[in-house]
Amino acid sequence: MTDRRSAANRPIPEAEPFQKQSFVAGISIIAAIMLLIVGAVSVLQGVAALVSDDFYVTDIDYMYKFDTTIWGWIHLVLGVVALICAIGLMFGTVWGRYSALGIAALVTLANFLSLPYYPIWSVVIIALSVVVIWAVTTWEPEP
Repeated sequence: MTDRRSAANRPIPEAEPFQKQSFVAGISIIAAIMLLIVGAVSVLQGVAALVSDDFYVTDIDYMYKFDTTIWGWIHLVLGVVALICAIGLMFGTVWGRYSALGIAALVTLANFLSLPYYPIWSVVIIALSVVVIWAVTTWEPEP
């Protein structure tokens, strides 16, 4: 015999795991795009420090005081690596996920240490990097 219960009496199924993961996968693509933006901005930040030493505030007494040229090279290298990691993350590769986590953490650390040189921009980049870390860690790709 068939079950003749009406549709109103049937239990509502819970959200499918695919539906939950498709939302987080979308967030992951957004994270890859944000990592591209963070990488591009870090490259521009590095180039600005290399080309013009007067762009950043340099007359501060700070424990992690480096020459602006050193900060320029640090941001430039991190930005290029972030761009590469973002491309890997867009394609959903395993190395892209793990390297995106690592580079987002390094970008956060570098911007925290260079906070006195360019404070508002550093806070924006730190916030974007934290969102990238959150999005990448919540996404569980299918095996």
